[in-house]
Amino acid sequence: MPDAPVDFLLTRLPTPDRPLAGLTVLVVEDSRYACEALRLMCQHSGARLRRADCLAAARRHLRVYRPDVLIVDLGLPDGPGEELIADLAPRPQRPTVMLATSGDPLLAAAALAAGADGFLDKPLASLGRFQRAILDRLNGPAQTPAPRTTGTDAEMRPDPIALRDDLAHAEGMLADAPDAVTRAYLSRFLAGIARSARDPQLADAAAGLGRAGPGREAAVGHVATLVRARLAAGAPIWTAPPGGTGCVVPLR
Repeated sequence: MPDAPVDFLLTRLPTPDRPLAGLTVLVVEDSRYACEALRLMCQHSGARLRRADCLAAARRHLRVYRPDVLIVDLGLPDGPGEELIADLAPRPQRPTVMLATSGDPLLAAAALAAGADGFLDKPLASLGRFQRAILDRLNGPAQTPAPRTTGTDAEMRPDPIALRDDLAHAEGMLADAPDAVTRAYLSRFLAGIARSARDPQLADAAAGLGRAGPGREAAVGHVATLVRARLAAGAPIWTAPPGGTGCVVPLR
């Protein structure tokens, strides 16, 4: 028997346990691992999540519907995320909340100048911080009750399968003699997922991919070796910090 309309509406109202109920979040993110972290946060907060993996896909989504919240990664395969933010910022029908995200905090100023309402540092892990970033901008900090989070300030632990998918994607691009543009993209992409996975060795190596000079082929080979080693290990790379909490939810 289908739910009564009143029952359905009640389930969509925000509650202390689900403070983002009724909201739709569009995340523009090329990393499945980062997107899985956001999926867990939306699931625990009551919000619905949709994903676009590049600017072109995001623009197709936005021609069809208007999300309540837009979260845009700044290092996308087909251009900088601040371009999309700048396009949407002056429009009357822009998403209510637009947030930029990146593993490079130096990009925050450009995102805010483009019209973003806020900036989320990667790795995206804290559920309470995620909820507050949205709630504070929906109603204003003075009007927004403090969200109740899972545990004290639960840390979301994405499924390692998503990380392996990202690494496999990078491995294919590294094997295809990447040009300067592709190397610059891979540098940002791999550095971001390495930070999220608490993998400083890979993060340091990835940072060298975007540098010009005679050592670029050696840098590509070194990063490719590290990526292959992690894929061959067949074990989760993410390590919980001391005293940290987390949860693994299978991909659906």
